Amino acid sequence: MTASPAERLIDLLDLEQIEQNIFRGRSPQEHLQRVFGGQVAGQALVAAGRTTDGKRPVHSLHAYFLRPGVPGVPIVYQVERVRDGRSFTTRRVVAVQRGRTIFNLTASFHLPEPGIEHQLPMRHVPGPETLPRLADEIRDHLGALPESLERMARRQPFDIRYVDRLRWTPEEVKGAETRSAVWMRAVGPLGDDPLVHTCALAYASDMMLLDAVRVPVEPLWGPRGFDMASLDHAMWFHRPFRTDEWFLYDQESPIATGGRGLAQGRIYDREGQLLVSVVQEGLFRPHGD
Repeated sequence: MTASPAERLIDLLDLEQIEQNIFRGRSPQEHLQRVFGGQVAGQALVAAGRTTDGKRPVHSLHAYFLRPGVPGVPIVYQVERVRDGRSFTTRRVVAVQRGRTIFNLTASFHLPEPGIEHQLPMRHVPGPETLPRLADEIRDHLGALPESLERMARRQPFDIRYVDRLRWTPEEVKGAETRSAVWMRAVGPLGDDPLVHTCALAYASDMMLLDAVRVPVEPLWGPRGFDMASLDHAMWFHRPFRTDEWFLYDQESPIATGGRGLAQGRIYDREGQLLVSVVQEGLFRPHGD
């Protein structure tokens, strides 16, 4: 029986432990130039979490993408147990492929405790049920999905729905606000392990955060005029959540300059609770440079 996309995501995040602080992650043979950064971030966070007692949820991570990973080649995650304090646990993870470091991550875990409470409110947007699935929106525009996109859509572990309809021409994107938002959820149940949901969200958080940088420059779907690469990634986890329930990923880009673009994201649940904050910088080089 063929595994569902959600089951494949769970399997992807289920690392093999090969030593006390060393884990090996599978890297699917995809038709991509490089391993998807969200996969590496999610697997690295799994490795970090597996070396804790499980009683302290992760509250932040800071990561750098150092080299592109090669699809189809396993990735080894080496965990350093930096600190186990009374309230905080810190782990450093180095991802190695073919003897070279491709990614590193520092994650901090915090024993929940009471404190002050406030947050930025979620902006009013249409609910996910009123919006088309991404694949359907592309099909409506193109008439049919190209075979490569059709295969990708069948394997996609997340249902993605853009709050604003996609723009398809340079005229449509001209002067657009540097902002993008999507509703997302895993396409199937992910079980009840909070670490799996956290790592699945880390995976999803890298999927389109840099859209906010590109919105006023070129259509988000179709031929790209830029080579793009994530440079670093930071997340702060504020509240418990389930990644197989709808969440709004609201993104904006305050600046792009010097070949780099900065994007900030806020992730809310349907009740408007702020769950996660995300920041990422990406490299943007025109094709041919």
